[in-house]
Amino acid sequence: MRKGVVWLIVGSAVLVSGCALPKPAPEGPPPLDEAAFNIRMDRLQTHLSQQCSETASLQQRQLDQQEVFTADVREVGSLLRRLRNDVQQLDAHNQESIVVREECNVENDLLENKTLLGRNEWVGLPSIGTYLQAQVDSGANTSSLSARDITPFERDGEDWVRFKLALNEEDVVVESIRDEWIEAPIERRVRIVQASGEESRLVISLLLTLGPLSENVEFTLSNRSHLDYPVLLGRRFLLDIALIDVAETYRFDRPEFPGGEPADEAAEDEAADSDDSEE
Repeated sequence: MRKGVVWLIVGSAVLVSGCALPKPAPEGPPPLDEAAFNIRMDRLQTHLSQQCSETASLQQRQLDQQEVFTADVREVGSLLRRLRNDVQQLDAHNQESIVVREECNVENDLLENKTLLGRNEWVGLPSIGTYLQAQVDSGANTSSLSARDITPFERDGEDWVRFKLALNEEDVVVESIRDEWIEAPIERRVRIVQASGEESRLVISLLLTLGPLSENVEFTLSNRSHLDYPVLLGRRFLLDIALIDVAETYRFDRPEFPGGEPADEAAEDEAADSDDSEE
């Protein structure tokens, strides 16, 4: 009985002492030596450099794409402006002439629906932005506009011309337009036969206003600065819309344009006009 008690005491002491033993510490990574540390730092630096290079490359590609997009937007804007100009020119070319019946007591069918003009009249050129004095001459076939520095060129596969108005000091014009470049499509070329010989002239089409009339008129371009009037209106303009009363001049008011003189101040310029007719 005593021997069993002794073994029981010994066993209990062993169990108690076993529970009190410390647990072994978990194993961690071994400490790095200098060579391993340097290797890890080099790898980290290489990785960061690659990331910076990829970021810079991505930013450059984005900038390149932005430049391409900006160029495309500008090209589309240019195409839209050209399309708008083409539509405006087409509308101006196709619009019907406005004719106001002359209110007079002449019971002649020839005057029906025709405007009576004087031998000299003020005309407006809205696309250029100026008024000019014109001689109305049924002896000439095609109308003419005084021009200098006439320079043909090509635009979008079409023939165009660039020129300036050929004016002398006495010619009345909106002064800001006097030395401005004017551009217009070339409609055709004509051969002009004169006593001095033959010459080829460019023909352009411009919207012209004269009193109640608004017409697209074909003009030959030539230097008329040695003549009395920078504009000549010929038979092609008069056909079916107007008649000439050679005893009258300036039956209609001068049109007004930004930068020009008021219409009610045109009397002085009309009085200074020569009574001689051009040939």
